Amino acid sequence: MITDSFSFKKYFFLFFSLIFILPSAQKKFTIVLDAGHGGTDHGANRKYEDLGIVKEKDVTLAITLKLGRMLEKNKDYKVIYTRKIDEFPSLVDRTTLANRSKADLFISIHVNASTKSSPYGTETFVQGPDQNKTNLEVAKAENDVIFLDEKDRETFASYDPKSPESLIALKIQQSKYLESSLLFGSFVEENFVKKDNRFSRGVKQQNLHVLRLNAMPSVLIETGFVSNYEEATYLASEKGQNEVAESIYDAIISYRKAIERNGGVVALPKEPEKPAEVALKNDFRILLMSSPMKYNSGDPALKGLNYILAIKDNDLYKYYYSVTNLASVRDNNLKTAKDAGFKNATSISFVPDQKLGIGYYTLEVAVSDQKLSANAPLLNTLKDVNRTKDKGKFYYTYGKFTSLEEAVKMQKDLEAKGIDNSVIQKISK
Repeated sequence: MITDSFSFKKYFFLFFSLIFILPSAQKKFTIVLDAGHGGTDHGANRKYEDLGIVKEKDVTLAITLKLGRMLEKNKDYKVIYTRKIDEFPSLVDRTTLANRSKADLFISIHVNASTKSSPYGTETFVQGPDQNKTNLEVAKAENDVIFLDEKDRETFASYDPKSPESLIALKIQQSKYLESSLLFGSFVEENFVKKDNRFSRGVKQQNLHVLRLNAMPSVLIETGFVSNYEEATYLASEKGQNEVAESIYDAIISYRKAIERNGGVVALPKEPEKPAEVALKNDFRILLMSSPMKYNSGDPALKGLNYILAIKDNDLYKYYYSVTNLASVRDNNLKTAKDAGFKNATSISFVPDQKLGIGYYTLEVAVSDQKLSANAPLLNTLKDVNRTKDKGKFYYTYGKFTSLEEAVKMQKDLEAKGIDNSVIQKISK
């Protein structure tokens, strides 16, 4: 009897212990961490002499594991990985895992790339505007446990995918996912800027497959451009990976506090109103370099930059990048030029529609070692082309213009006629 009584008390105590323990375990905040790509899918990658091949799949896995270890130190969080090794789970497997886990947040980590080396910065994507309908159809076909939270189940009671009440509930839930995703994304990008001194390209909506079927707040974080040498160096380093992981971790903490503070209701941070930027009186172009060599658009010497204006002055070709009359854009253009490799780039002021007091502008339309024949396509297309010979070369110029804007307009007209790579030449005589 004593033994039986002891056994009964022991199990009675264990039973009540489980009652109190299990709810707290269920309250764990569940996060699915998705390291983009993997296995035979290398993702974006670039080869550098000093870095070797920087592969997206390696960078994303390293950041994901670092972030996971930070979260696992906090008993309030449950971490689920779509992969912890170099393998490739399908996109469907990733979202199915997240939905079956009834996760509170899905984070897919990626690395960006461009065909040019100049783009840089972080950006976070959330469900695209065209995905609500797709998500809703999936939700209707699934069960309420995944798609309805506890408060909604109380409000709308039993779940019938055909009933108007359930459809309203699902639409409300879809809206919550998007708002929550935007909130979390804003925390991530804010940390990248304030903590890591990174350039943020913002939080954006885009129709991405890995976010398409997730029944929870979900984001895809582009942690930087592997095609940009400086960012590739940063992302391949322990320091860079740790900083990225810490910024995402801090964003998770801030996001959860914000959700709990508002009783589960998402409150998007209000962006401070910025005064409208006043246009400057002058235009600004970024002087990349001066050279005796003429470079056509697409030449490697221009390092992938577009919107190049070449002006020939005293036998030197001056190459200018972009044009604006806004200070913020001017400063960003200068940074883009320097990031592309033009370390000595500087902004130059141009007075709009300024007439030359002495001299004029003309268009250098061709330079040749041999004199063009009379029936050359260029000479058949343009009349009154002027030819001069200097140091063994023949220079062909067209038109006279008193302002730079007039010369630029004619240059565009010639491009429409198929005459490319003309250069504006300043004649000071």
